[in-house]
Amino acid sequence: MKKIVTAVAAAALLWGIAQPGAAQAQRALDVASTFPKGMVYLGEGAENMAKLLEDVSGGKLKMKVHGAGDLVPALEVFNAVSSGAVPAGWDWIGYWGGTVPVTGLMGAMPFGPDPEVFLGWMWEGGGLEILQKAYDKYNVQVFPCHLTAPEAGGWFNKEINKPEDFQGLKMRISGLGGKVINKLGASSQLIAGGEIYVALERGRIEATEFSLPIIDKSLGFQNVTKYYYFPGWHQPSSWNSLLINQDVWKKYSELEQKQFWAACKANVVWSMAVAPGAQGKVLDEFRAKGVKVQRFPEPVLAALRKASAEVLQEEAKNDPIFKEALDSLNAYMKVAGNWMELQSLQTK
Repeated sequence: MKKIVTAVAAAALLWGIAQPGAAQAQRALDVASTFPKGMVYLGEGAENMAKLLEDVSGGKLKMKVHGAGDLVPALEVFNAVSSGAVPAGWDWIGYWGGTVPVTGLMGAMPFGPDPEVFLGWMWEGGGLEILQKAYDKYNVQVFPCHLTAPEAGGWFNKEINKPEDFQGLKMRISGLGGKVINKLGASSQLIAGGEIYVALERGRIEATEFSLPIIDKSLGFQNVTKYYYFPGWHQPSSWNSLLINQDVWKKYSELEQKQFWAACKANVVWSMAVAPGAQGKVLDEFRAKGVKVQRFPEPVLAALRKASAEVLQEEAKNDPIFKEALDSLNAYMKVAGNWMELQSLQTK
């Protein structure tokens, strides 16, 4: 009997050593988000990912999502995951451009692809492989799990009638878009989503962009600014991602890792499906409150497009992985565009 007990104990110990993922899967993975917990759409994306992961794993894999600042400040999530201070994070990819330059492009390309093309490139056109290569040196596993529809061009407290109206403008804008408006004489600032309203209200900034109308409404920008501009030239589509420290990631079994990927891809479908239908009603509400919803004049868009091309080339010269990603994405856009142009039902 003693030998049997000893054998069982030894087998259990061996199982625990050989299958660390099984032990890991029994407790929730703490996820530090860059967004306030429960924020419409963006914060909800992490919560939905958690639900999908639990469903696909039969309840074995769980994520506990923490809002911005609960575990670490919003803009320190990447470094915290990299160092292992927190095991996982949820972000907008472009926040990390100062550390990993290619994330500026991966988060959103100014005047870049629409969601359909960006999705194709990320998952089937080589984008994910390039992004992971950039993250490997930081000990981070990345999952592009949320694809955001085209965003608004931003909220302003004055009309933008010509490129010169950007001169001296203090604007919260993230990613490469900030470098673009700086070329037009603006002063870009990166402020986490939960802090933007106060910055606007107190005059620290005079304009901001953030996301879709439904999200901007939840942050109250319509109460402190007068003009809402389109299109979102800086983010015609953009990626949010789940980050996992690679030491943590390696503890999951092969099956469990596949379940993460399955939930991630399902979450992309959710993110694309829920966005389009909700925006029009919110825009009507803004108009009823006296907000002027309008497009940037063509000369303004032309100036922004020119500045964007300059910024992209400058970034490519400074970082080889950025150049690899830009060349790859441009090539994919060209090939996809040939087909999509033939399929277009729009008449010119």
